Amino acid sequence: MGTRPELQPCLKRCLHCGIVFLTHPRNAKRNDLRCPFGCREEHRKRCSTERSVAYYRTKEGKFKKKIQNDKRSRAEPAPEREKRPEEEEKPAAAGTPAGSGLGAAMVSYVRLATSLIEGRRVGRDEILAMLARVVRQHSLARRKKIDYLLWYLNRHPP
Repeated sequence: MGTRPELQPCLKRCLHCGIVFLTHPRNAKRNDLRCPFGCREEHRKRCSTERSVAYYRTKEGKFKKKIQNDKRSRAEPAPEREKRPEEEEKPAAAGTPAGSGLGAAMVSYVRLATSLIEGRRVGRDEILAMLARVVRQHSLARRKKIDYLLWYLNRHPP
């Protein structure tokens, strides 16, 4: 970061995968960070599983698990219900460009990194507009340009 030496302490290496990423200045002195590209969520899930396993090995946990299993075996199968129109097709998660495959955590990270680099607060809407421009890519299928444009406009109306 030759042009922004004040961000040097914010560069951290992921404890799990080793990727270098920008962190918030309040975490600059920490060395136990994981990257927002999947390692952080994976670590959180692993710790949650370890806590659950440890709990269900205790006397109280075994008792509660036995009650849960008994309820499951006595329960009648739930009748199938019709899907409501709003359940049939789920739109992209709030805060992510439609069809981009970007999660809310990734959008938050891009917002943080952009704010640190630009030295100003960058809004979520501004990041979403930027990502919609940058992340959009052409399909790998070979089509005429007009066919692609029609397909894209049908998926993302103006």
